[in-house]
Amino acid sequence: MNHDDLPGEIRTRLQALDPDAVAVEDESALHAGHAGAASGGGHFRLQITSAAFSGHGKVARHRMVYAALGDLMRGRIHALAIHARAPGEPDAR
Repeated sequence: MNHDDLPGEIRTRLQALDPDAVAVEDESALHAGHAGAASGGGHFRLQITSAAFSGHGKVARHRMVYAALGDLMRGRIHALAIHARAPGEPDAR
């Protein structure tokens, strides 16, 4: 399946979190032959910085991202690696 338009859709939906920065990488080609790839869902890596994450732990931040992405998480996105941080936090990965 072609995921060319999906990174843009992801960035658009994440605007709900008023991010300072968003980077989306489509890693679907790295997972060719994987069961999730066969079903049509893409594999993506996300880096997002938003003040909305201030005071929230990793799980809460991931839930905020999932909520913003809504139905994409139940079909077009099979796997999403998330690095979510608040402004001023170190970029530790």
